[in-house]
Formats: sequence, structure tokens, C-alpha cells
Amino acid sequence: MTEKETIVLASASPRRQELLRQIGCAFRVVVSDAEELSGDSISPDRLAEENARRKAKDVAAKESGNVPVLGADTVVVVDGMILGKPKDAADAARMLRLLSGRQHFVYTGIALAYKGEVYGDVVRTEVWVDELSEKEIDAYIATGEPMDKAGAYAVQGIAAKFIPRIDGSFSNVVGLPLHAVKELARKAGIVL
Repeated sequence: MTEKETIVLASASPRRQELLRQIGCAFRVVVSDAEELSGDSISPDRLAEENARRKAKDVAAKESGNVPVLGADTVVVVDGMILGKPKDAADAARMLRLLSGRQHFVYTGIALAYKGEVYGDVVRTEVWVDELSEKEIDAYIATGEPMDKAGAYAVQGIAAKFIPRIDGSFSNVVGLPLHAVKELARKAGIVL
């Protein structure tokens, strides 16, 4: 296939949708009902990629025809501990305290299900966070921004002022490593 094709994004994430729009990718959203693994007994990279595969395969099974389906899953890891989305403001504060003044890793697993094949990858980015005061943490949580983000922060939002350094893919930290997505599509014969 050489012409651009609409893909199905197996995610309701507005950030992933925004990133796909940024690169001019035609897509529609079908949210996955796949059961996700937790991080108890699997490495963060395998966890992210396996959850992405589950999402892509779940939606692909529901779609009629051979449409490409993209699944993604992002996890934040500090000291080997996986930080998901905070349950509440207290949990967000706990996560931000853990990240304060330290480096951590963001892993995003991606999977593209197309014509009976599933192409997968995982991207790791290293992120540094300033030392945060309790006042800064409280003020940031009051914005509401941390509440639906892995690790309780949005690098593309208000939290950008707390991030002095990133080694690796910026879009990965937002939730979808665009270059890696393009490479998976290329392997599948799709032009994004």
C-alpha cells in the first residue's frame, strides 16, 4: 500500500489523538476493552508492549475488514516502581514527591495490528524533574492536569516548567512515540 490510509486508534487519550493529528495521520478512535496487565510480575518495557498488543488485538478483532489498528500503553518508572495514573490528589502528590529532584524513565509500548500480523515496539525516554516544593506540588495538583496522566504529570503542559532535561523521544513522554509509530507502519506497508 502506498497511499495514506485511515488507522484505528485503540485509545481514548486526547494526547495520542493530538499527536497523530500533528503528523497528519488520518484516524478514528475505537476504545479497547482489553484487560490490561499490572506491573507486579513483569518488566516495565514488556508490560507496556504487552498492554499495547492487547489493546490493538482487541479492537482489530471487532473491526470488519483489514484496517490497521494502533494500540499504545505508557508507564512511568522510578526506582523500578511503576507509576500509573493517580487515584486521587493524595496519590498524585505521592507520585510527584517520588519524581522530585530525580530522573525516571517513561516507557511506551506500541502495537500495530494489520492483516493478521501484530507489529510491536517499546520506546524508553529518560526524564529529569526539578526538586519540587510542597507548594509547587499542591499548586500543580490544583490545576487538575496530573489526574489522568501516568506519573501524575504532563510534559507538554504546565509541568514543562519542572522538566530541565529529556533524553529520548519527547512524543514518547506525551504518550505516543511518533517516529516508532511511523517505523511500525512502514514495516506493515502503510504510509502515515
